[in-house]
Amino acid sequence: MSIRIYSASIQGIDAQPIEVEVDATPGLHVFNIVGLPDKAVEESKDRIAAAIRNTGLTPPSSKNKKIVVNLAPADIKKEGPAYDLPIAIGYLLETGQLKFNPSEKLFAGELSLDGSLKHTNGILSMALLAKELGFRELIIPAINAREASVVTGIKVVGARNMQEVIGHLNGTYVIAVTPHGDSGDNHGDIHGDRGDNFGDTSLSHPLLFIRGQESAKRGLVVAAAGSHNLLMNGAPGSGKTLLAKAMAELLPPLSLAEALEVARIYSSVGLIKDSTLSFKRPFRSPHHTTSAVAMVGGGSYPRAGEISLAHRGVLFLDELPEFPRHVLESLRQPLEDGVVTISRAAGSLKMPAKFTLIAAMNPCPCGNYGDEKAACICTPLQISRYHKKISGPLLDRIDIQLAVPRETIQDDENIKENMDEIREIRQRIGAARARQHDRLAKENIYSNSEISYQNIDRLCETEVVAESLLTHAVNVKGLSLRAYHKIKKLARTIADLDDSDTILERHVAEAIGLRLSDIFTA
Repeated sequence: MSIRIYSASIQGIDAQPIEVEVDATPGLHVFNIVGLPDKAVEESKDRIAAAIRNTGLTPPSSKNKKIVVNLAPADIKKEGPAYDLPIAIGYLLETGQLKFNPSEKLFAGELSLDGSLKHTNGILSMALLAKELGFRELIIPAINAREASVVTGIKVVGARNMQEVIGHLNGTYVIAVTPHGDSGDNHGDIHGDRGDNFGDTSLSHPLLFIRGQESAKRGLVVAAAGSHNLLMNGAPGSGKTLLAKAMAELLPPLSLAEALEVARIYSSVGLIKDSTLSFKRPFRSPHHTTSAVAMVGGGSYPRAGEISLAHRGVLFLDELPEFPRHVLESLRQPLEDGVVTISRAAGSLKMPAKFTLIAAMNPCPCGNYGDEKAACICTPLQISRYHKKISGPLLDRIDIQLAVPRETIQDDENIKENMDEIREIRQRIGAARARQHDRLAKENIYSNSEISYQNIDRLCETEVVAESLLTHAVNVKGLSLRAYHKIKKLARTIADLDDSDTILERHVAEAIGLRLSDIFTA
């Protein structure tokens, strides 16, 4: 009689339940795995046999049995080594070398040849699935235990090797259940070391090294307060990269719900290593040679791309015109919808991609077009071709467009005053975000940039004079309806920074200035 062990498969960033059925019958030795396994799953037969033998038990090759392992449902492609542990435990249970009730336990983990358990991708999503389906225990590698411990309502058992798992199931060895925690006291950063946490201003803050650029700093504050997309156009050395890095430091920490969203994405691609939740927002800065698949995600077995890894954080594209045209155009749908749909012959899946785009570019190939002190050596045709690398539809999706000129260095900078200013900016951004949270909580969105055209009039209350100014500007400039909505949402964020319930005329005027800054002329 066959037995059934429970595991899970990662499809994109979501986990789906998998039943590992093991049947052993007398006959010549055969070990088959069916149920649409990939190469990594098929190769698990040798890993499992060596792990069982080195644990001191009888491996499949030592018995004259025909062993069939079915991974159900059979129409889902199974990939990765996460099925090693459940298949091994299923075999031991079927052959009578282990006795326990598997009905309320979910297993996942990669086995080494010596029986030790290695890091496995997607454990956080599996933990959420186990809780949703009512499992009592999740038995996984010890290195993944802290990652899964953020999910309450389920016992997380982290084992170092198969011997510990067997002892735990037999009741002869006690594995301490990993205590739950949401990492409120953990400032680890799964997205890369970015220095100090929100609320603490250190001497390394990027804004301290930016001289002047008051208009750019203001645009940065508005972008951070409402998660608005930002494009900076300026000569080399004007501070665009530092401003982008400063954006990541100005953003408030993730909420618990946002942190779980981000952690699931990073877990699915194996970027969480022995850590619990991080509340720092992601900052991704791909090189301009990045392919479209690496940017939006995909592959034979679809994985998250850079835009999903930047979810709830910042995607910084430096030297924007140097990116291939098709890569930039692939950003249009995610910028609009906040999700990316990846379709392949075997099916399609959606991945979250609600990121803030921060882009930087030079005014021309040589970088000196429009500069008063440096001569531009580019021809008008070269400049025109350079600008046309960025399409109108993509520009239309970028809320704030700023010119960032070179600044002269002043010798009267006061570091202490600058630190106090940065602390005040952070507090204002935090207060604006809090206002947005209170207003948008019922809409299940987190920032003004996510407001849809369906509820923009209700959530962006505008005085009559301000609405008249906005309508006049849109008509005179011949802007699209999308641009109208973008400006209105920008004005809503400026009003939040101004602690105003209603969008006033001055808020609309500033939003128009941030949106209509003519970055392509001297």
